[in-house]
Amino acid sequence: MTDAKLIAELLELAKRVGREAGELLQNRPAAFEVTSKSTAIDVVTQMDSQSENHIVSEILKIRPGDGIIGEEGSERTSKSGITWVIDPLDGTVNYLYGLPGWNVSIAAKDSAGVVVGVVIAPTINSTWSASRGGGAFLNDQAIACNEGVELNRALVGTGFAYDVDARPAQLAQLSELLTRIRDIRRNGAAAVDLCHVAMGALDGYFEKGLQEWDLAAGGLIATEAGAKVTTVAGTTIAAAPALHATLSFRLAQ
Repeated sequence: MTDAKLIAELLELAKRVGREAGELLQNRPAAFEVTSKSTAIDVVTQMDSQSENHIVSEILKIRPGDGIIGEEGSERTSKSGITWVIDPLDGTVNYLYGLPGWNVSIAAKDSAGVVVGVVIAPTINSTWSASRGGGAFLNDQAIACNEGVELNRALVGTGFAYDVDARPAQLAQLSELLTRIRDIRRNGAAAVDLCHVAMGALDGYFEKGLQEWDLAAGGLIATEAGAKVTTVAGTTIAAAPALHATLSFRLAQ
């Protein structure tokens, strides 16, 4: 298990390199170099790669033995027992279109799971952070998820896959919930959605098909804020425990 001193060091490193990457991304280029990844509408820009390169190089300057898992292809086996899970630009489509909510998501994990998570969203002046057993914070103020919300009063976030073949299953889940909840929100960045659950800006969140880098930092932040976060049959659900149970039941129908 990672000791408290190391956890604090990892958290400060994640905050620093996340801030730097956020500053880099705020300098939007005059023209984007856009390429496709898994599908024609799943895009990556030169800024995704520049952000990941900066994060990885800065981490390895300080901790050369650590492992790396990055959305844009950085991969390195850990020799230290710590592996960083990086989404250098979560919400690339938001970023491309000039919409708010895109973010930098950085987590570090050990053999027992994620130990620190940081999500930095410069366009909404938000830095969420958490360490395992240490609580969750927004701009250094403690946060907690909403408790005691019934399904028919729940504001729920979700997202949709870039693989259009996966969307009918997601629409079926949405259809199951839409007449039973207060309303739905689709913000376009999974890490921020999870952090919105953590701070009570959403009561719950679900999405099918998240990858580790989508979930690692935001999932820890939501968990440390009192939410239950699970992934079953490819669907991630985050909410306070009672609402989580209800959402899990409805989405399994």
